[in-house]
Amino acid sequence: MLWAFVALPLLGLAQLGGAADSLSIAVGPEGDAAVHGPQHKFDPASFILDHIGDSHEWHLFTVNDVHISIPLPVILYSQKTGLHVFLSHKLQHGHTHEGFRLAAEPPYAGKIVELDEFGRIDAEHPTPWDFSISKNVATIFIVFALLCWVFISVGRRYRQHPGQAPTGLQNAMEVVILFVRNDVAVPSLGERNSQRFMPFLLTLFFFILFSNLLGLVPIFPGGANLTGNIAVTMVLAIFTFLTINLNGNKHYWVDIINTPGVPWYMKVPVPIMPVVEIAGMFIKPTVLMIRLFANILAGHMIAMVFMSLIFIFGAMHYMLGYAVAPISLAFSLFMSALELLVAFIQAFVFTMLSAVYIGMATSEGH
Repeated sequence: MLWAFVALPLLGLAQLGGAADSLSIAVGPEGDAAVHGPQHKFDPASFILDHIGDSHEWHLFTVNDVHISIPLPVILYSQKTGLHVFLSHKLQHGHTHEGFRLAAEPPYAGKIVELDEFGRIDAEHPTPWDFSISKNVATIFIVFALLCWVFISVGRRYRQHPGQAPTGLQNAMEVVILFVRNDVAVPSLGERNSQRFMPFLLTLFFFILFSNLLGLVPIFPGGANLTGNIAVTMVLAIFTFLTINLNGNKHYWVDIINTPGVPWYMKVPVPIMPVVEIAGMFIKPTVLMIRLFANILAGHMIAMVFMSLIFIFGAMHYMLGYAVAPISLAFSLFMSALELLVAFIQAFVFTMLSAVYIGMATSEGH
């Protein structure tokens, strides 16, 4: 694994260097950083936000100020003109296509807007219904395909060689599956219920784990900030919320409405405890959503900040850029190692807490 700790920051540094070129930063004859082409300096804030955000294209690298990207499908539904399907490269560089444009100015920055007959943002319907395959959506499909390939292969191996010791990928997956069953599902749900909810818990764990690990790879098909997108973690939390409440038994609902061990005056005439318990039903998945989102987002941002320091100091003087580069690289190596650990920890924490909450909803009353 040591090669990964070294390779990931170096690949990230190469991509950042390409981005710095695209922002027209160069070293002048006096040795100081000079700006040529479009007159603007390297903006670390916009650069970091661009890398952690979603997009309608998959940027690969930059060569001689030319962005090499994979265009992604844009699927829009306009209330005026109906359905539109085209590739995202039609909207590059501020171009307009079929009456749509990718806005760069707030409040619609980064969104596709609909234009009126004068080429301005339509006041009545400024944004169409957007069903586009963005970078994060494409990553979900990649993770789904990866999960199918891994576990179909492992399942086929078990069927073809029953009773034999696992090898290779089968061996690696068996260790993790047994860990989720023995250390997450059984302690939280018990022997009987653990088998019932194992498919859901394993899906949660491996989807989050594969998404986290793929996000650490700075080249295609990695680099997307999937679990650092709050919309993705919100959907995962909603699945947990539905699983808890659709499978909650009568003891679970009775404890919410009539919490045992609580004085009567906290239940009637002012139902303080029922209100608190009902609020807790929504707070638990909300905390799951925010914890995963915040931890993954922070890791990506910190890594990009360390890389940006090279060009921030290089803009002051080229020697400062060279001096800061080894320090930034060292911190990036450390962050890469830490993020590999965080990828496993966050998948474990989300799955474990989901199992605990499901166990609380399905346990028999005492």
